[in-house]
Amino acid sequence: MTYVTRFPSPVGTLTAASDGIAVTGLWMENQKYFASTLSGPVQEGPLPVFDALAAWLDAYFAGMAPEISFPLAPSGSPFRQAVWAVLRSIPRGEVMTYGSIARQLEAAPDAKRVSAQAVGGAVGHNPISILIPCHRVVGTDGSLTGYAGGVDKKLWLLRLEGAPTERLFLPAKTTAGAVPHP
Repeated sequence: MTYVTRFPSPVGTLTAASDGIAVTGLWMENQKYFASTLSGPVQEGPLPVFDALAAWLDAYFAGMAPEISFPLAPSGSPFRQAVWAVLRSIPRGEVMTYGSIARQLEAAPDAKRVSAQAVGGAVGHNPISILIPCHRVVGTDGSLTGYAGGVDKKLWLLRLEGAPTERLFLPAKTTAGAVPHP
């Protein structure tokens, strides 16, 4: 059984999923690949992990750096799991490039060549937004590309975390300001 609930947030309504024990999904409204890992029967309802997630989200959106004290269980291939593990290692308020993640994965024993594009695909399919901080990944040139929730929300989250955003920029076809500055 998959359980879901919704949370209001400064970046819009968030939908969370759980297997009853761990968080298995967290998506922004209208996010690309929204609820892509949900399968089988879905039931809305309260769970202890949703209570813990709600407390974490409240603290996070209040500008704090809460520790994740509940299990996360994203569903994905071994490659995607490896990319998501790197994402979880990016400190709050910092960014990393897709290419840097590829080089880090290539440094593992018995690793194969990894392209920045393959990393981008795994980052874009991250089913647990914010908690697995895919918003902390930027293009080599500092562009805020590739965020399934929208680059305006990516910029908002980075500013909330105190990341140095003065060198980052939005692609020309995107307009900032859809989400208020934290």
